[in-house]
Amino acid sequence: MNGKDQHPPRPLVLLADDEPDVLDAVEPFLTRSGFDVITATDGLLALDEVDRRAPDVCVLDILMPGADGREVLRRLRKRDDWVPVLLLTQVGEAVERAMALEEGADDYLNKPFDPHELVARIRAVLRRSGAGRGSLATASVLCSGELRLDRVGRRATFGRRELTLTPKAFTLLEYLMVHPDEALSRERLLGVLWGFADAVGTRAVDNRIAEVRRALGDDATDPRWIVTVPGAGYRFAADVSPPVGRS
Repeated sequence: MNGKDQHPPRPLVLLADDEPDVLDAVEPFLTRSGFDVITATDGLLALDEVDRRAPDVCVLDILMPGADGREVLRRLRKRDDWVPVLLLTQVGEAVERAMALEEGADDYLNKPFDPHELVARIRAVLRRSGAGRGSLATASVLCSGELRLDRVGRRATFGRRELTLTPKAFTLLEYLMVHPDEALSRERLLGVLWGFADAVGTRAVDNRIAEVRRALGDDATDPRWIVTVPGAGYRFAADVSPPVGRS
């Protein structure tokens, strides 16, 4: 075959969900969007497909028979498999979602969801895990210049100074750093920090952003770290990577 006729391989997506309506609607949409897709109807079958096909990214429903999405995630991480994982969750599962992110999920999407949003999240996850960097969501330490965030010890340092952050502000900074250069809406960040069922407003996100900026000494009018995206939310503007060598 002439080299000009060769095309780069399409990313392989594993879509695991026990709802036939979801599979029937989402699989062809992902295929039309430029992905090859394999499906599974429960968590154990999903694990088998990971072993057999080595997908580039997994989209897992949290509520599945055999092994739910979080259990699949735990088993993958326990055996040192860092394939990017995006979880499909119910809107009211704020605790489940927070725990899954702590366990190494790359991202989540609430059901019901817009398939275009799923495609955008998949592409973002693939960008973050590309170029040999590994997935930021699975790194135990995140670094950005003098800023170092220890996700296991739940500590953030700037140079030699330890930052004083409330738990919610730490989680916010962590999520921003796992999603660098992405415009994250206040509503999305609200779901990460509190869950949509909680009676708080998007102003609470602004308050936590202000807390993180104060800790970093970041000027909102000339930001180095967190940029306000008008009409969209916030974006972590600096480069983020796992530490070089041992952390």
